Amino acid sequence: MTISALALNRATLARQLLLERSAVGAEEAVRRVVALQAQQPASPYVALWNRVAEFEARELDAAFAEFRVVKSTLMRITLHAVHVDDYRDFRAAVEPTVRGARLRDRRFTASGLTESDAARLLPELLARAEVPCGAGELGDWLAERGGGIVPELARPAWRMLRQWAPLWHAPDAGLPWRYTSGAGQRFFAADGDRRPELGDPEAVAEGLRVLLRRYLEGFGPASVADMAQFGLVQKGRVREALARCADLVRLEGPGGEVLYDVPGGPLPDEGVRAPARLMAMWDSTLLAYADRGRVLPAEYRKVVTRVNGDVLPTVLVDGYVAGVWRVGPAGAGGEGIEVAAFRELPEAAWEELAGEARGLLKFLGERDLGAYRRYDHWWVKGLPVAERRVLPG
Repeated sequence: MTISALALNRATLARQLLLERSAVGAEEAVRRVVALQAQQPASPYVALWNRVAEFEARELDAAFAEFRVVKSTLMRITLHAVHVDDYRDFRAAVEPTVRGARLRDRRFTASGLTESDAARLLPELLARAEVPCGAGELGDWLAERGGGIVPELARPAWRMLRQWAPLWHAPDAGLPWRYTSGAGQRFFAADGDRRPELGDPEAVAEGLRVLLRRYLEGFGPASVADMAQFGLVQKGRVREALARCADLVRLEGPGGEVLYDVPGGPLPDEGVRAPARLMAMWDSTLLAYADRGRVLPAEYRKVVTRVNGDVLPTVLVDGYVAGVWRVGPAGAGGEGIEVAAFRELPEAAWEELAGEARGLLKFLGERDLGAYRRYDHWWVKGLPVAERRVLPG
């Protein structure tokens, strides 16, 4: 079976709950979409607002507070929010990547610490983090317990160690939907029964098999290159894991490439309507593929993904990125959603975006209208704007 580029777009939108908002709770939504990129604290909330009917932020607050949804360094060595039941396999799958990127990083090795030191220190670190501990406290502990660690290099070494260790980020109950930064961050040891045995080859292999199947459920159909990009793992490891998944379906992509899928994975007709959406920063749909053209047209990629890696909040029209958005003044002292469209949009699209803007402003206004304000500087640095409007609340 051959599948078109447009049909792949619609398959992604369907599996990511972007063809229509789903009447599910926050915990189940996270399970369905597999992983939400979460280095910007508001983004998992905005992502679920786009996907869940009548979504309320307090639902995700509760899931984080009870560690039913956890935030940790995972795929692509960045923070993701995932369902707690997925954490162990996902973390095991990316262990070789995270270990190499963090324990062999010069910021770690220059301190005088080695991978053996990390293994030696890990049990004590996890024991201390059985209750949430502040980053400053744990950083001081490393400086004291690290043996011959160079004092002035203890802080960067701690950043590397904490990203490798199976630690979850603990939310601050006094700051709903926000995580404190820097020395104020708190970390919690992953539950023992959900904690992978780091460095165990069998756990790594089984974890990758599970990760790839879950990825296909939420983002498929996909190629070997797509799966390698999602997890930031070698293509050879992906092929080995796929060989252990005998029931996967094979399709032919629009360029003749082999695509894999789970049996019965949703494949909507390419003619199905895709509604407009105001997407979160770093939304996973823009980053989960080697071929990002599935959702993000190639001509806009360098505009949306800035030189330092920031991925701006985007506007979807008919299933594809057509611009970016930010909260801006709407006149008369009010706030609005400012949309910078990269091409001229039909009036019907603007009307639909206006409805989305009203809902998003209400949602953000209940927490923090300035959640993305620190990124506004990108708006004066060369956005190719064909049309700009401020949509009031």
